[in-house]
Amino acid sequence: MNSPLEAPEKQIAEETSAKPQAASVIDTSKMSAGKAAALDLAESSRDPLDERGSFASNLFIGRYDFGRIFPYPDQSAEDRAAGEGFLAELRAYLKANVDADEIDRTGEIPQKNIDELFAMGAFAIKIPKQYGGLGLSQVNYGRAAMLLGSWDANVTALVSAHQSIGVPQPLLIFGTEEQKAKYLPRVARKEISAFALTEMNAGSDPANMSLRADLSADGSAWVLNGEKLWCTNLIKAGVLVVMAKTPPKMVNGKERKQISAFIVDVDTPGLEITYRCHFMGLRALYNGIVKFTDVRVPRENLVAKEGQGLKVALTTLNTGRLTIPAACVGLSKRLVEICRKWASERIQWGAPIGQHSAIAGKVAEMAANTFAMEAMTFLTSALVDRKAGDLRIETAMCKMWSTEMTWKIADEAMQVRGGRGYETAQSLAGRGEEPIAVERFLRDCRINLIFEGSSEIMRLFIAREALDPHLKVGGAIFNTQLPMTTRIKAMFSSGSFYARWYPKQWFGGSPGNLAQLHADLREYATYGASTSKKLARGLFHAMMRFGPKLDREQLLLSRFVGIATELFAMSATCAFAQAKINAGEPAAEVLSLTHYFCRSARARIDHHFAGTSRNVDQRGYDLTQELLAGKHESMREGIV
Repeated sequence: MNSPLEAPEKQIAEETSAKPQAASVIDTSKMSAGKAAALDLAESSRDPLDERGSFASNLFIGRYDFGRIFPYPDQSAEDRAAGEGFLAELRAYLKANVDADEIDRTGEIPQKNIDELFAMGAFAIKIPKQYGGLGLSQVNYGRAAMLLGSWDANVTALVSAHQSIGVPQPLLIFGTEEQKAKYLPRVARKEISAFALTEMNAGSDPANMSLRADLSADGSAWVLNGEKLWCTNLIKAGVLVVMAKTPPKMVNGKERKQISAFIVDVDTPGLEITYRCHFMGLRALYNGIVKFTDVRVPRENLVAKEGQGLKVALTTLNTGRLTIPAACVGLSKRLVEICRKWASERIQWGAPIGQHSAIAGKVAEMAANTFAMEAMTFLTSALVDRKAGDLRIETAMCKMWSTEMTWKIADEAMQVRGGRGYETAQSLAGRGEEPIAVERFLRDCRINLIFEGSSEIMRLFIAREALDPHLKVGGAIFNTQLPMTTRIKAMFSSGSFYARWYPKQWFGGSPGNLAQLHADLREYATYGASTSKKLARGLFHAMMRFGPKLDREQLLLSRFVGIATELFAMSATCAFAQAKINAGEPAAEVLSLTHYFCRSARARIDHHFAGTSRNVDQRGYDLTQELLAGKHESMREGIV
């Protein structure tokens, strides 16, 4: 059961539901015009966290509400059964019919594979049955992504981008009934879809977007002109979701840029695919550049309202990016199994290499991190299915943490396999060894730290949400654009609030009733409760120290995000472990994984806390500016 809000936390929750956008409390007066415009656009497109309704969001205000995630929200027997037939078919199909190494070698997914995956519903997992889809849950979708991720990243990207960020997800959330009826059957069974947001000069900063959409003279259509870069699935797509700049509107006497979302058929006159991009990994990624020259899009193809395009993109990604960590779980499990087998068979110095501590330490960390990755990803997926509040922070944490850990796991797997890890599967097979494609896995998984929100952007995104309640309570004090009377009023009201809230961050911190949690795991929940208080204190101290300049301290904020993410991972892992024990798995084995992970996470948290007070952030920033200015000329000597 959810524990009741303590009074200070309750006031924070009430303050965050006040609805004014945070742009009203963030001082933009000393920002460049470009940065201020970008912030204004981003803030106008985000929904405030109206209620601190998720476990992870509450960590930043010192509230450890373990009851939100414990007992672990296991998939129901009915839901599991609903997906079992499809998942069994997908598993068998991948193993028998998808040659991942050949796809990597040729850079093409056979059309036969695509057609057969369409036929079994792999491109319509969450699309409701009434539109030709399978109508399965987020958890079942995650289980499918896990299977795909364990086998081939190229097929995973095609299937995932199509329905996680392509046409299906935006229409399921924002589409009209007419749009759903027209497009969902198409993308369910026969047409690939894609998502077009990035441009040459507009990546994580959509304020720089140049693709324009203007109403035609008769008002019946939007006319698109411009270009989009790195549009995943473009080369195979029949329909796109396109983000474009629409005419600005006046808000409080100021011009605000607008971005709108459109459904665009690829065969529309004036739309031209000009280039297919190629990458280090994902050799069969159908990614490219699309050019729009007077492309007429029917007015009814606007998704949501005019000016809500960025909101469509952000909301779509909030859930859509869960597919990546689910695929990472599959890949990581595959790599752990490869290393487990190799470390037990490969003999050096008279013993299996897994008995040498240097290798044993790597395998243990890989296994424990994979266990935690599965715990947090499927916890969040289950909460999505249950519509358990605003989970944008959890999904961002899953994406950030899982992709970074999977990259480390792939790197360590190569180290464990040694020269055989670096050698291609084709070469291994050519000389008679088992074709284990660790180097392909390494190349393919590196992109996960970049697309659908890079690790750096995920940290900034989470930090912005973490600061939200504090900005609502006290941000107006620092905003020089507000009238002095408003700032003075905010000073008194926030002072009264913090006088009651702050002392509570120095004591208490109960995780609630842990009677159903294994005795060996209770220490980690208790640690989480006390550490969330320390996290809240640290964030508050940083606000007092840096004031309105805190947003510039990106490395400092990333440490607070790192602490909260590790706390979420620990807590999810403990809840997951208990569910495993309850299901009859050997308690000793489950506890072994959990203890290793939680103790490692505590060490990382200690490191993050130490870095909030002792670091070289400013020296690093100054050194970089010197390098950018052309200083340190010797650094450029002696090279070709």
